[in-house]
Amino acid sequence: MDDKKLTEGQRAYEARRAAKAGMSLEKWLRLKEKEAEAAARAREEAAAPAKPPKPPGFWSRLLDRAHAPLDTPEGTAKRKKK
Repeated sequence: MDDKKLTEGQRAYEARRAAKAGMSLEKWLRLKEKEAEAAARAREEAAAPAKPPKPPGFWSRLLDRAHAPLDTPEGTAKRKKK
């Protein structure tokens, strides 16, 4: 928030809040500006599309194959692939 954008009433209100928090008005306004930027950044990150899931890794595939039953077509088909 820039001081030029605040009216006298807004400036007085923010000065009271800053005094209540034990800060100077300038420090209070900088803090509010940083919080607003952080909130905007969080909204942008939340709106970003989710990353696609990673394909299973080597060990995960190996364990899946090891846990597949031998007497089912799925288990034998998985084991015959090379």
